[in-house]
Amino acid sequence: MPRKGRRSLHPLSLRQDIVAEIPGVRRYARALTGDAGRADDLVQDTLERALTRLALWRPGSLRAWLFSIMHNLYINQLRDARRLEYAPDEDLPELPVRAAQSDGLEMRDLDRLLACLPLEQREVLLLVGLEELSYAEAARALGVPVGTVMSRLSRARDRLRTLMAGGAEGVHLRVVK
Repeated sequence: MPRKGRRSLHPLSLRQDIVAEIPGVRRYARALTGDAGRADDLVQDTLERALTRLALWRPGSLRAWLFSIMHNLYINQLRDARRLEYAPDEDLPELPVRAAQSDGLEMRDLDRLLACLPLEQREVLLLVGLEELSYAEAARALGVPVGTVMSRLSRARDRLRTLMAGGAEGVHLRVVK
């Protein structure tokens, strides 16, 4: 068995490592698409592409590689469908909550507010916050520089904080001379 953090280059071992990543891939797909059916299709397409292109994987973060494949597939689907809106799905499984009525309301509000974020910010927030990818792994998955990940994450957190505090949902830009 390979040491933690190091992946074997043997195809069978890589396939087992990919199988071990499926729960995180599914979680990210559901959060990204907001639709259980579309998420399952996206996961299936991601796994199929990863397995058929296993020879292209280079040692590093297998998880980031899978998220990169998923990101590219998702963007291609958005382009094909010409839809850029996020619509939360009522069929998503309920997230575990403490025994408090306000917690359920806060989770519903958080889901709604995440939908208000631009796709680029939502992706980074989900990869770093939910999937716990490092900035470098998220950058590889999204195909952007680490600095872009950091700035998008900062803007997403600020925007989410403002929205959660009851701020306006519109974007406020400042004129710089």
